Amino acid sequence: MAAALAQGQGTRVGFYSYTCPYVESIVKETVTAHFNSNPTIAPGLLRMHFHDCFVRGCDASDLITGSSTERTAGPNSLLRGYEIIDDAKTRLEAACPGMVSCADIRALAVMPPNPI
Repeated sequence: MAAALAQGQGTRVGFYSYTCPYVESIVKETVTAHFNSNPTIAPGLLRMHFHDCFVRGCDASDLITGSSTERTAGPNSLLRGYEIIDDAKTRLEAACPGMVSCADIRALAVMPPNPI
C-alpha cells in the first residue's frame, strides 16, 4: 500500500464516507472479532497484504479462487486470513452492495486502529 499511496492512489480513512460510510467500522469489527478468537491471525493478514501490495500493486488478485490462480501459487499457498477478508466482504455487500473492493478491504484490515 505504501507504493500505491506514494503515487497518490489507494485507500485512506474517509475514502468511502459518502458511498459506504460504515466501511471502516465494519472492517474493524470483523478484524477484531477474528483477532479475538485467534490472535495469531494478525501476522497472516500482514503477510497476505505484503504478498499482494509490495510485489505488483494492491489488486487483490491473490484472493481469486481457482486451480491456477495466484492464490494457489507456491509463494501464496501458505497465506492466512482469507476468511477475514471474505467475512468483511460479505458484511459490506449487505451494507453497500458493489461499493468496496476486496483490495480496499484488505488495506483497511491492516491499517490502524485495527488490533494487528
